[in-house]
Amino acid sequence: MKRKNVLLLVLLLTSLILIFQVKSVLSASFTESVIANHSTVNIVRYNQIPDSVIINAKNTLHIAYQHTSHGSQITDAMSALPAFKEGNGGTAGLYAYNSSFLHDYAMPSVGDVGYPGWDDATRDYLDDSANSDCNVIMWSWCGQASSQTEQSMIDYYLAPMTLLESEYPDVMFVYMTGHVDGTGLEGNLHLRNEQIRDYCTDNNKILFDFADIESYDPDGNYYGDKYVTDNCGWNDGVDSGNWALDWQASHTENVDWYSCSCAHSQALNGNQKAYAIWWLWAKLSGWEVTITEGLASLSLAGFLVISLISISAKKKHKK
Repeated sequence: MKRKNVLLLVLLLTSLILIFQVKSVLSASFTESVIANHSTVNIVRYNQIPDSVIINAKNTLHIAYQHTSHGSQITDAMSALPAFKEGNGGTAGLYAYNSSFLHDYAMPSVGDVGYPGWDDATRDYLDDSANSDCNVIMWSWCGQASSQTEQSMIDYYLAPMTLLESEYPDVMFVYMTGHVDGTGLEGNLHLRNEQIRDYCTDNNKILFDFADIESYDPDGNYYGDKYVTDNCGWNDGVDSGNWALDWQASHTENVDWYSCSCAHSQALNGNQKAYAIWWLWAKLSGWEVTITEGLASLSLAGFLVISLISISAKKKHKK
């Protein structure tokens, strides 16, 4: 086989691999929980989601989001993300979005999920014909998750969310944990957040793990066991600091992180949440190609290249 033909065959096989990946994206369906947390942050931070997936998410998702100040961390950081990405060589306008994609403060009759009536406000929104295209609902907590008991978390939050899911089967409902509050792993907030996580994992729900993202810096260092606060401050009884401010000080602004409004907290915390939420939007739009799968495909392509070149060389040597 001539070397030119070998290279053409390699290109063809590599293309088929990529086509298979795209098809797997378009036919994605959820068979397990979808959880956006600190482990998903770097996938967007390092641009490991194809542009086409982000564009597809913006074209297919119609999100209604209601929140108060803590919840604004997500949208404020999302708003500042496009300029940061473009300033670092990213595709112009890729992460820019409009109200058709994300309707912010969509259900303002209730501040956030911590206030009574949030479930009925959701029904009012979804029953309005003007919102018939809505296919994602997301509510955030302020500080109210920490005051729930195990039973009230079921009665007030988990059961109503599940009921809404049964009433509106064509809508995806995003669960959320409450922001960290400095009470540590033995505090009630952590117990309630664990309750939410367990429920989502056990019942194949969608979760944006607000508290988990606040408990890790971009390098994966964990502060959840150090009484971390929503301001990113921590104290383990011996040492103390602020993981976000410390990381920002040792890294370059507009290269490693970007300035953005982040109520009650630091810009880096907002950055992390913007990355995680875009991963979630990609998943909810049907993206199924994981980093592991991508690397596996690249490895396969590399193996094919080496094998075919080796075969070609052997045939040439025999001649």
